[in-house]
Parts: sequence; C-alpha cells; structure tokens
Amino acid sequence: MIDFELKLKKDETYEITNYVGRSREVNIPQLINNKEVTSIGERAFFECSSLTNITIPESVNRIGDDAFIGCSNLTSITIPSSVTSIGISSFSYCSSLESIVVDENNLKYDSRNNCNAIIETLSNMLIVGCKNTIIPNSVTSIGDYAFSGCSSLESVTIPDNVTSIGRSAFSGCSSLESIVVGKNNPKYDSRNNCNAIIETSSNTLVLGCKNTIIPNSVTSIGEYAFECCSSLKSITIPDSVTSIGDMAFIECSNLTSITIPDGVISIEEEAFYYCYNLTSINFQGTMDQWNAITKGEYWNFGTGSYIIHCADGDIAKL
Repeated sequence: MIDFELKLKKDETYEITNYVGRSREVNIPQLINNKEVTSIGERAFFECSSLTNITIPESVNRIGDDAFIGCSNLTSITIPSSVTSIGISSFSYCSSLESIVVDENNLKYDSRNNCNAIIETLSNMLIVGCKNTIIPNSVTSIGDYAFSGCSSLESVTIPDNVTSIGRSAFSGCSSLESIVVGKNNPKYDSRNNCNAIIETSSNTLVLGCKNTIIPNSVTSIGEYAFECCSSLKSITIPDSVTSIGDMAFIECSNLTSITIPDGVISIEEEAFYYCYNLTSINFQGTMDQWNAITKGEYWNFGTGSYIIHCADGDIAKL
C-alpha cells in the first residue's frame, strides 16, 4: 500500500495529489505501477507537520502551488535537475527549513553560491528562501511569497541589484529583527538604520519588522508592509506619513498600540484587519480630524476594543 493519492494524467504519468502517510522521511518513488511520477500537485503535502525530509526523484518536472505549504518541520529540500516548474507558495510556512539545494544540472533553477534558496536562472528572481538564505548580489527580484511564513528568519540583507520585491514576500516572518538594504541599491534603502525597506523615490515603507523605527521622511506605509508580523507590539508613525496602505498591519496579532499623526488623510482597506489585541490608537489630532480621515472597508475588522485617544478627547470603537 502506498501513502499517496494519485491522478493519472493524459500522458500516462502520475501526479501526486495528496500524501496520506505520517512518516518523517518520505522518498517519492520514480515509478508507481510501472508509470512515472512526474508531478507533485497543489497542496499535495499540505500541513504535513510530521515531515522532516523529502526526496524528490528525477522523474518529477512540476511542483504545484502550495505543494508543501505548512510543512513546519521540513528541514531540507533538494530540487532535482528534472524540475522545470515550481508553483507559488510551494514551500511557504515551512518554518524549520534551513537547507535548499538545486541540482547543478537543472536548467531552469539554481541555488548559486550555496545561497540556500531557489532562484529562477533566466530572470534572476529568488522564488523560495529560508532562514539561512543569503541573497546573492546577482539576484534582481524577490518573488511573491518567497519567504512567506519563514518564522525563524531573523535578518535579511537586500543586495544592490534587487529592484523588485513581490507581494507578501516576507509575510509572517515573525522573528525578523534586522533589515538592511545595500547602500548602492537604486530602488530601495534602509535609511537611518531603520530596520525596514523603503522605496526611495516614493518614500513608501514596503517592509517592516518588530524593530522598525519609521523615519520621519517616509510619507506612506505600503500595502502588506507589516503583514502577519506577530512580534510587533507597538509602533509610532511619524508626522511625515499621510497614508496607511491596504492591509499594512493585517494580522499583527500582538499589536496593542499605535501612534498616528494628524497629517494622515487615509487608512486603506483592512489596514488593521485582525489586530485583535489592539487596545489603543493615539491620534495626534482632534476628534474632528480623526473622523475626517478616509477609511477603507474593513479597516478595523477583527480588532480589539480599542480607544482612540485624540488631543481633545477619546473615541471608543463602535
């Protein structure tokens, strides 16, 4: 009896659609019933918390979206030379992942310079990282969800050549405490040792962490900037900021207090969604100024029973 649910594809090869075993170490066979296994399907190993090691055979050419998402005890992965497609979030929330190797004969992906990451060779996009990843200088972009759920990642250095950072690239990196951008990066900076990534031309903060001190030159908090930063407890937004973007602090579950300046004119959709421990919003303007702020749909959905402390009085959450 095998521990896999399978789908027979049109080319008479198998796709693994679901792993039903509980083994710590799994060796995917190259052949099942004399047919090659060529694909690991979407969510095939979804939240297999018992899994610590996986061996992928040379017959596999595709790893689907979310294939290993939530395999929280998976420590290492090796991508064989045959793999030509790796889906989005394929290794997200693999919080124990510490070693990533791509076979040197793979023509689509690589792990150059022993970087402990998966890089799309042609585009120089890093698509999967882990707590031990060192981003090579040759990387030009970080893909969507590349480090998503990497709760053991403590520091990241963005090299000079990175000019694009994808959606939710560092979402849920709750241990992240140090963020540095290369001094010669033309697109981003971490001015004033702020422990954040700022888009230089727009002065938008695009990624923060629990140790971020937002510089007074920042004018907006970007969408998803502190997404799922569960270690963030309080934050002061400086006077220079005028807008707080969509889902900027979404699911910052331990955020209890935030200071917002009177120059803020918009708080976008789901900005504080499920910040359920939020109890204090310190607004540096009047109650009329607070009420005049444009607020997006569900901006405060799932928040705690906070009080907005204004210069001329308090407003309780409705």
